[in-house]
Amino acid sequence: MLKKNDILELSITGYTAEGSGVGRFFPEGTSSENGNGMAVFIPGAARGDRIRARIVKPAKTYAFGRVEEILSPSSERIEPQCPVSAQCGGCVFRHVSYEEELFAKEERVREAAVRIGGLDGSLVGPILGAPSPERYRNKAQFPIGEDKEGNLVLGFYAHHSHRIVPCEDCLLQPEVFQKVMECLKEWRRESGASVYDESTGKGLLRHLYLRRGEKTGEVMVCLVCNGEEIPREKEWAELLRQQIPGLKSVLINTNKEKTNVVLGKKFRTIWGKSTITDILCGLSFELSPLSFYQVNPVQAQRLYEEAAQCAALTGGETLLDLYCGTGTIGLSMAKQAGKVIGVEIVEAAVKNARENARRNGILNGEFFCGDAGAAALELEKRGIRPDVVVLDPPRKGCAPELVETVARMNPKRVVYVSCDPATLSRDLKFFESLSYKVQNITPVDMFPRTAHVESVVLMTRIKEKKLLL
Repeated sequence: MLKKNDILELSITGYTAEGSGVGRFFPEGTSSENGNGMAVFIPGAARGDRIRARIVKPAKTYAFGRVEEILSPSSERIEPQCPVSAQCGGCVFRHVSYEEELFAKEERVREAAVRIGGLDGSLVGPILGAPSPERYRNKAQFPIGEDKEGNLVLGFYAHHSHRIVPCEDCLLQPEVFQKVMECLKEWRRESGASVYDESTGKGLLRHLYLRRGEKTGEVMVCLVCNGEEIPREKEWAELLRQQIPGLKSVLINTNKEKTNVVLGKKFRTIWGKSTITDILCGLSFELSPLSFYQVNPVQAQRLYEEAAQCAALTGGETLLDLYCGTGTIGLSMAKQAGKVIGVEIVEAAVKNARENARRNGILNGEFFCGDAGAAALELEKRGIRPDVVVLDPPRKGCAPELVETVARMNPKRVVYVSCDPATLSRDLKFFESLSYKVQNITPVDMFPRTAHVESVVLMTRIKEKKLLL
């Protein structure tokens, strides 16, 4: 049995869903030939590494450790470009080549499909990697703090904590965000604005919230404050106007609650507009601070194009878009469909979807607010039989009742967009039991350098088999 602080040598053979390296420990008297060994999970390890590891948390059947020494590095190991990636914990693949990261993500989707879904691993196609793994995010929220000398600190919370890891320039963010951070530090030195203290609930500055339109270059700057006003407000806006290219919106958000939620409900525009715009899949979207919008629009477009290819619309079909959010997937396919029906439980998102349809002159789209399962059941009662159903559920996947309702609607094709391979595979197994056949699974790397991976799945109805519901 392993104990805390034990030191052992390990060969790293793969990765966990969270991006940690996996090695196998074989107790004395066992070997790789007569057993699987105990899995040891090591953050920052790479497949092909031979390392010396220290055990930090042992359990009965597995253990967590950390790298003490790299005895023989993997050929895929690289020097991390970000000096704080190990402390921040966001970029779990910063230490390996992008090709290795894509391998790990594709294998994660395939392993879940086989182990959980009982599917043939060959159904998982090559992952759609990003043109560049850097500078892809169009949104950021930086917590604001102070160092011991009283200087402003911006960065990210360390993993599972509220300790701010200072970050002068996150390589996932556009360079203009760094310029905004520099402006904030300059303005704060002149204004003397106080910084919010979570323990006391006092102080003014809480977060810096930023958005940028990938295609338009428009920039939104929003200061989240424990109050409704900031000192030298006009100077703040003027400083940004002079130094930030593409600036369109400067806002103050008031959040006086003792909460982990970043944004409060009240916004005030102190310069420019209250929104910015961007273009995705040839459509124009207006973005407020609260609008849902994919943070990697380049890869989002590739994901939507893959979903559209699976949907195979010819012009007259009815498309049902469940968990439609602000309508981006359904609206991107509207020109190829006879009718698009979107369902979303968040009322503000439904309002955005309707506005997005109007903004783009899309007349064949309807959007309803409600739970996806209940709405699908209501549409079924009305006799609405979609030809194609698109599912884009949250990480927990679809409720069994929703899967059953979709199957009863008898669409020719179901396109499932997922952000979690495990819940996806569980749901695919259930769909297959209800006469839907998985045709292909395409992983999409929406968030390079992080552990997340998306997938687009095409399922088709098996005509020969009758549903037993």
